Amino acid sequence: MSDIAKMYESVSPINASTHGDVSIKPATNLEFSRGINSIPVVAAEFPSAAQDMAIVFTGDADAMVPVALTGVKPNENVYLNEDGKWTGRYVPAFLRRYPFIFARSDVDTMTLCLDEAYSGINRDGRGERLFDADGNRTQYLENMLGFVTQYQRQHIVTQAFCKRLASLGLLEAATLSATDADGETRRLVGFQVINRQKFKAIPDADLLAMFRSDELELCYLHMHSLQNLGIQLSNVQATAPAPKAEMEVPETVQ
Repeated sequence: MSDIAKMYESVSPINASTHGDVSIKPATNLEFSRGINSIPVVAAEFPSAAQDMAIVFTGDADAMVPVALTGVKPNENVYLNEDGKWTGRYVPAFLRRYPFIFARSDVDTMTLCLDEAYSGINRDGRGERLFDADGNRTQYLENMLGFVTQYQRQHIVTQAFCKRLASLGLLEAATLSATDADGETRRLVGFQVINRQKFKAIPDADLLAMFRSDELELCYLHMHSLQNLGIQLSNVQATAPAPKAEMEVPETVQ
């Protein structure tokens, strides 16, 4: 599985003294995700992401993360075309929040940060300013702060879901092998899926709790999404319409 941390090359906290005259020019493509074959998704994204991506789990019992598979080869993202345009129906929020991210500055504090390596950062006034002339956050930065905050809240919800799966012993290691049109065999390891037999044996009390917390729906969405593996291994560019080219300021994680 890809090391998604590599997408953020030079993270630094956002503040008016350092970024007072900085503008962000929105990306016209998602080329920065070219080398990523799995992208984290949070619970709120499952209904949309499951439409054309396989959602699996990676990590260990203490730090399990659901990810949407975007390729089988290392450093491969088949959802990008030659021009770096996303060809799927849904763009994961993890990509839409770039180049912004929360970083933990101490045990209880999260700080909004920026990837200084992002090519759209400039001091020429191109795009959206982060701060106004008085050093106050612009509406653009407020929107991004709200979006990343919402993402972080959903991340906490998702962590609780993953811990439930782990505590019930529902996950099992899986391997994906396939041969493409050129005769090349692809093999992906390092991920887990829900064991259907164990899923059917969930104790009634836990089943009720999962139903009331909507975790049961997440399980079904995950299992249903695995049908997309065949689409992904063939030619995803030809199977789904391309979304709007430009990245816009997102208003919701979903």
